[in-house]
Amino acid sequence: MADRARLGWTVVPIVAFAILALVFWQGLSGDPQKLPSTLINKPVPQFTLAAIPDSNVPGLASSDLAQGKVTVVNIFASWCGPCREEHPLLMELAKRSDMQLVGINNKDAAEDARRFLGTLGNPYVRVGADTDGRVSIDFGGYGVPETFVIDGKGTIRHKIVGQLTEENINSRLLPAILEAAKNR
Repeated sequence: MADRARLGWTVVPIVAFAILALVFWQGLSGDPQKLPSTLINKPVPQFTLAAIPDSNVPGLASSDLAQGKVTVVNIFASWCGPCREEHPLLMELAKRSDMQLVGINNKDAAEDARRFLGTLGNPYVRVGADTDGRVSIDFGGYGVPETFVIDGKGTIRHKIVGQLTEENINSRLLPAILEAAKNR
């Protein structure tokens, strides 16, 4: 009888561990696009970011996002592989006349950010240097890249977590831009 009791107490931690592992696996294997954003339909957070030092691009402030035009805010970094992969799509997106594209450079050294934009091209009309990542967090960002659609009044209307692709640009970003244009 004592052997059965000991065996029972040996199995309990193993079963508990298995249950916890299953719970964590379920939580981590979800679609990042379904991460909740409490800031959708709320004003952008108040911020002022300086320009990347020695760049020819002005910095970015929350007031720049409430000028009557739809704005797409892209949070990026030179050290981010997916940011490099989505960059040609941003160069094309910047050609649109129905919105403006701005960037928040997240936790980057100035020389790395300048090299990134100098090498790949600069699609942004403004770039704020978020050297400590605080503004990205205030936006509800989980990492880089992330992209937000802001209406002309400065309200966050849509968020895309992760790399932009032709598919999510066509199915999510462009419709969000058109919808945000109704709220100027």
